[in-house]
Amino acid sequence: MANSDPEGVDGVRMTWNVWPRTKLEASKCVIPLAASIAPIRPHSDIPTLPYAPLRCRTCSAALNAYSRVDFLAKIWICPFCYQRNQFPPHYAMISETNLPCELYPQYTTVQYTLQTNPDPNNPSNAPQLQPVFVFVLDTCMIEEELVFAKSALKQAIGLLPEQALVGFVSFGTQAHVHELGFTEMSKVYVFKGSKENSKEQVLEQLGLPAAGRRSTAGYPKGLQNGYTNTVVNRFLLPASDCEFTLNSLLDELQTDQWPVQAGHRASRCTGVALSVAAGLLGACLPGTGARIIALVGGPCTEGPGTIVSKDLSEPLRSHKDLFKDAAPYFKKAVKFYDSLAKQLVDQGHVLDLFASALDQVGVAEMKVAIERTGGLVVLAESFGHSVFKDSFKLVFEDGEQSLGLCFKLVLNKGYKVGVQVDAAWGESSSFLFNFSFSGMLEISCSKEIKVQGIIGPCTSLEKKGPNVSDTVIGEGNTTTWKMCGLDKSTCLAVIFDLSSTDQSNVPETVNPQFYLQFLISYQDPEGKTLIRVTTVTRQWVDISVSTEELMHGFDQETAAVVMARITSLKMETEEGFDATRWLDRNLIRFCSKFGNYRENDPSSFSLNPCFSLFPQFIFNLRRSQFVQVFNNSPDETAYFRVLLNKENITNAAVMVQPSLISYSFNSPPQPALLDVASISADHILLLDSYFSIVVFHGMTIAQWRNMGYQNQPEHQAFALLLEAPQVDAQIIIRDRFPVPRLVVCDQHGSQARFLLAKLNPSATYNNATDIAPGSDIIFTDDVSLQVFCEHLQRLAVQS
Repeated sequence: MANSDPEGVDGVRMTWNVWPRTKLEASKCVIPLAASIAPIRPHSDIPTLPYAPLRCRTCSAALNAYSRVDFLAKIWICPFCYQRNQFPPHYAMISETNLPCELYPQYTTVQYTLQTNPDPNNPSNAPQLQPVFVFVLDTCMIEEELVFAKSALKQAIGLLPEQALVGFVSFGTQAHVHELGFTEMSKVYVFKGSKENSKEQVLEQLGLPAAGRRSTAGYPKGLQNGYTNTVVNRFLLPASDCEFTLNSLLDELQTDQWPVQAGHRASRCTGVALSVAAGLLGACLPGTGARIIALVGGPCTEGPGTIVSKDLSEPLRSHKDLFKDAAPYFKKAVKFYDSLAKQLVDQGHVLDLFASALDQVGVAEMKVAIERTGGLVVLAESFGHSVFKDSFKLVFEDGEQSLGLCFKLVLNKGYKVGVQVDAAWGESSSFLFNFSFSGMLEISCSKEIKVQGIIGPCTSLEKKGPNVSDTVIGEGNTTTWKMCGLDKSTCLAVIFDLSSTDQSNVPETVNPQFYLQFLISYQDPEGKTLIRVTTVTRQWVDISVSTEELMHGFDQETAAVVMARITSLKMETEEGFDATRWLDRNLIRFCSKFGNYRENDPSSFSLNPCFSLFPQFIFNLRRSQFVQVFNNSPDETAYFRVLLNKENITNAAVMVQPSLISYSFNSPPQPALLDVASISADHILLLDSYFSIVVFHGMTIAQWRNMGYQNQPEHQAFALLLEAPQVDAQIIIRDRFPVPRLVVCDQHGSQARFLLAKLNPSATYNNATDIAPGSDIIFTDDVSLQVFCEHLQRLAVQS
């Protein structure tokens, strides 16, 4: 990639970097006006200021580099609403040669640190609020699986900061809340698995008074780490105090002992366990940075959130069942998790799901609660599988050692690695400490712009205003959103609309620039409250005069990812939505608008280089797991979509259109076409499709390896060739969450399908005579990219 950091300091990318002036012209652009924003992405060039931002008294936008300033009158003019605001007394020394940091033109993103909950006696020594973790463990598993899950939990508890508060809930036919503060004997509160419990009922059954609240003033006596001792520390204890108790409890914990009838599934009350954990946190610690981390090993069959009956003869719902409305439990379960999501958002808490089972566990139903709270989701086949084990460890583990080990391995081997490593990779010691809590995002726009909504991990706070569009996409009807959990890779897609429909309504003297501001306040892992303000400006353009500027401002990757997010959302929310047809129609309109051609002459068609990759992105999106859902279970599809909606543009683009690197004796590692023609007998291919990494050996390479040539001193070059893609794969894996599945396979082997499924089928059984020696064919009736483009050209040029 020419630009190694396309997001820049601001973390903002737009589908169009210049905008048409009217709604009508914007609709002709086909691809919506949208921006992706990574709210807390780390960057060394962002200054941190030790005070609160100055806000406009009319529209609440923060003082920024685009504000006009009258230094004599000590007034600043807001670029969004043109309100004149007086500077407060502590800005008295402001002048053209003495500017505050936020007015420097290069600081379009500024971070502010707010002093929270100071100790009245010693403000510099205010206690920091530590994160809170409630682990929820499924016990309806075979012994071997439970051993893997317990081992992972013990490891995680040992890696937590000493003062982090920990709670524990186990569940099977019933849900058990374990009292960790009562060490003399094991004390457990049991909740019936078939009964839904409100927060008040949980509070009553656990014997909790309504007083377990955080103090908003200075911490009075009786507060330890900012929390009330007596109430909270029965169920939530610092990791250092309860590690031994929890380890002993896990050692004694057995698989669910309730008998299971022959031909029946186990009774598993996942919904009750999660609502009890949410109730416990809501009673003890509302408004704090807390996470419910659920390890689930099968489908919920009991109580609220049930996704299937206990009778094994009844199969789990498939996409076909959902499409035909033949999944009797689905809507009720989604409604339950929707209400749980509202409760968690009100409390400011996050739901993380680690689902490990050969069958489905209900990710499709739980998606609403995970996504709205900004939670993590990992889907694996077993708690013993590397996808679960490595991902779970990555959340808690100090990452510096593994990073150093990887670079050591690369340097010792003495060859150049073909994969770029993100510069921000080693900035923080572990994934856990990149997590922030209690986020609030506010968007301010120039008055001609309206916000339709956000697709991503957040919840609308339904705050109406002049910049709210009547059309809603995703989380809309607002200019303010809550983000209970967010991390450095969290990325939101904001869809915009224009208020003016008629060019004649736009005055000639109107500002040629428009402005967008993203203000996010959040609590970092140390408990400090931070506010980050990003203000960006772009130009208006009159596309009735010229489309040249518009074309050069098109971001193909961002447009492809935004279209993928919108398509996924429509497939979930619009009944009978035909995604492939919708994408095709939009692409034909797009090419008709921006292509160069003579009417009814497909051979004359050409696209400006600014657009040339976009049809290829749409071709791969049509074939991807986001659109072709019938190859996957509803759980897998929900999993893929949660990650598509959360990850930054670069990562999400790889999900849509995987990257392929080719290794050979004759040249250094280099990008290859995502095409079956890239397969060669004497090459190794490395495919990154985000969810899986495939190392694919050509036929000749595989034969030489099987004969052991790499172990002979005279074939050192071959040994290095074999090792290069493996090391590059490990670098990709170490920088990614969830950890992708690594597939190492050979040409014509059974696992070669992981590569072949992603390649353009330019050579199939229909035209097998055209293939080069040592290459391969794909057994499919899918059209190739070439045929797709021929059809596209023919339809785009029609009069």
